[in-house]
Parts: sequence; structure tokens; C-alpha cells
Amino acid sequence: MTPRRTTKRPSRAYSKSGINTLKGAVKVLGARAIDKRTSTGKALALWRFELVQDLGGAEAISTQQRAVVDLAVKSKLILDSIDNWLLQQPSLINLRRRALLPVVIQRQQLADGLLRALEKLGLERRAKPVPALREYLEAKYQAGPEKSV
Repeated sequence: MTPRRTTKRPSRAYSKSGINTLKGAVKVLGARAIDKRTSTGKALALWRFELVQDLGGAEAISTQQRAVVDLAVKSKLILDSIDNWLLQQPSLINLRRRALLPVVIQRQQLADGLLRALEKLGLERRAKPVPALREYLEAKYQAGPEKSV
């Protein structure tokens, strides 16, 4: 009897997008996964600030809106990371299967989710609530209204 020869298959060449790792880190760590010292972290913090300002400021948004804003920021981080990875690929089509890469479909699902979150917040810009002139003057000068003679 001849001994069996085991042939070692060569490892297949593939490229990992890292999407599952990124999603896991954001899911577990939340906002702590986004380092605000990096350019990406700074850009996301700015985008979050602008989004909150468009909703009328931090004082004007509800807890539910704040949760949707946080969800939108995380979705944007993942979506931007996928876009960056996709743009580095030589092709978005698997020629052997004649189909799009699965990550393209996942990217579109994430984009749809981000769009739904933004639609929940509203697409129109809201002005900050402005106090009445009398309230503003009272607060500014810390005095009651003066009566004219």
C-alpha cells in the first residue's frame, strides 16, 4: 500500500474589505471607536456638529433625534470606509461569476439605511429658536422692563 500523499492547496487570493471588523468595533465601542484625533474622526465630528446645527442646535433636538444622529454618524463612518475600499479595487465585478462584488450590495444597503435615518430627522434646515425681544433684553440687562413716562 502506498502512503497517501496530501497535497496542500495554495491559499486563494482574496482581498478583505474589513467591513465586519469595522462594524464590530463600532457596535461594541460606539463613539469610542472613532478617534477624534484622526482626520476621519475630525471630519465625522464636524459632520455630526453640522447635522445637529441644521436641526436647530443641541438644545432643540430630542433624545430620540440624538440617537438617530449617532446612528447616522456611525453609518456614515462605515459607508465612507467601504467607499474608500471600493475605490481602491481594480473592478467592482467578479468576472468569474459575472456579478457585482457582495460588498457593493452591502454598501447600497448601508446607504439606504443612512438615507432613512436622515429622512427621519428631516431634510429641511431648522433655525434655532429665537427668544422674543423683551425676553432677550431682560436676559441681557438682568433688569425688569423699563416703563416709559
